[in-house]
Amino acid sequence: MESKNPIQVADKLFLVLETLAKTGPIGLSDLCREVSLNKTTVHRLLNSLLYMGYVRQDTQTSRYSLSFKIWDIANQFVSKIDIVEEARPSLRELAAKTGETVHLVQIDGIHAIYIAKEESENSVRLVSMVGKRIPLYCSGVGKALLADMSDDEIKSIWDKSDKTPLTEHTITDFSKFMQEIEEIRKRGYAMDNEEYELGVRCVAASIKHGEQKPQYAFSISAPIHRMDEKRMKEIAKYALAMKEINL
Repeated sequence: MESKNPIQVADKLFLVLETLAKTGPIGLSDLCREVSLNKTTVHRLLNSLLYMGYVRQDTQTSRYSLSFKIWDIANQFVSKIDIVEEARPSLRELAAKTGETVHLVQIDGIHAIYIAKEESENSVRLVSMVGKRIPLYCSGVGKALLADMSDDEIKSIWDKSDKTPLTEHTITDFSKFMQEIEEIRKRGYAMDNEEYELGVRCVAASIKHGEQKPQYAFSISAPIHRMDEKRMKEIAKYALAMKEINL
């Protein structure tokens, strides 16, 4: 009897996990359609994930969703990234000085991933979470990281990116995007003017960590009613000061 290919089994397990992360609670039939696998296979995979504690099933709706075990693993992973603890005091100070939410990200291919967050003390806060993946091409932190790369590296990432206009302000023309990159290089920080999310603006800059090319960036974000042009310039001064810190 031919044994099962462990790579194929693992591939299907991760496909189910990634799909559940994207869809949220979902029934068996809908999940089968999402992953393009038959019910027998998906049911077997779900049973394995249920047994291992990575998935849970609602007893009333029978829908499947990820368990908090995934969140626990992600938090353990993030806590082992040295720069998070090194940067934490500076992130807290920045959040306290500006009164706005501060994020720290790490580059990952054509995306950036939130690895730390310091909340604003304002009553109106931003909905974001550590572990979330965002595109480089339309985010403040992404553009800050891209500005430190060569034009050829930027073009390579641009070509690999989806470039879906997430808002009416998203830049999808490469020549205009490179004009924006040149401005970022001149002033030392990037801005996201509702390009990633309507109603939200941010100021962002890359962070040095040792001698390597910047892999990390931070942003100060706020709802647009708290982030007019004058306020963005004020916050940019804090961003430039933090950028000079070599963590």
